[in-house]
Amino acid sequence: MKPLSNQFSKQQPSSLKIPHTDPEIHSVLIHRLLFHLSQVKEGQAVIIVCVGTDRSTGDCLGPLVGTSLSRYKSNLFHIYGTLEEPVHAVNLQETISSIYESYHQPFIIGIDACLGQSSSIGCIQVVDGPLMPGTGVHKQLPPVGDIHLTGIVNVGGFMEYFVLQNTRLSLVMRLSDTIAISLYAAIKEWKTHSTLFALRE
Repeated sequence: MKPLSNQFSKQQPSSLKIPHTDPEIHSVLIHRLLFHLSQVKEGQAVIIVCVGTDRSTGDCLGPLVGTSLSRYKSNLFHIYGTLEEPVHAVNLQETISSIYESYHQPFIIGIDACLGQSSSIGCIQVVDGPLMPGTGVHKQLPPVGDIHLTGIVNVGGFMEYFVLQNTRLSLVMRLSDTIAISLYAAIKEWKTHSTLFALRE
């Protein structure tokens, strides 16, 4: 079996955006995530940082994803940010510092809600590079992640806090379920392939 880095072409664009209604969304997300996970080195911890707060409908996507992933009780990754223990503007820097104190050169995946154009509402994005949390509401917060996933929950550009507070929970739930299921499946498949490849060496 070929190593993951050879299975998934490095010529892929640095970002993917796909509507949550696309019938192929899970397979597309999993394939793209496998491409990014091929960067993970042996022994490197995978950390998922789910940014957001349970006090805002639009901004609870991250904690919802974290809570869903925590139910798998998997030892393949470590979760920061759930509905019970959210990672938000107040404790984000402290959380990042704690991660780097606890793990040597971790591979971090950032998760967050974002605002966008009306035509993009309901899309999920997978992007190479760090998440820039707070930009939608004009906050300057530390960047998060080697890669990141975002769900576009509402339209941006005007009264962002009001827009987040008045976002449909049903949409946020659908986006969070899709992200959690796809991310868990991708990490599980990546680990299986990595283990099989190691055994064949």
